[in-house]
Amino acid sequence: MIISEKHRETEILFLVEEADEGGYIARSLTYPIFTQADTLDNLREMVRDAVICHFGDTSLPSLIRLHIVKDVVIAV
Repeated sequence: MIISEKHRETEILFLVEEADEGGYIARSLTYPIFTQADTLDNLREMVRDAVICHFGDTSLPSLIRLHIVKDVVIAV
């Protein structure tokens, strides 16, 4: 896989949340990329595949970062 000089130093950030129906949803904060999976391990693979699909093999960012958010509700 060849990575172009243009994207070698870049990264892409995904916001990961638990889906209401179960599993996880990942959304890129900077590109129109969205995917989902049942487990975090599967989500990593799905995100990587989605990024490759979006950018193609020659312009991939050098780093994919997943920011996992979990809402915790505390009753007062």
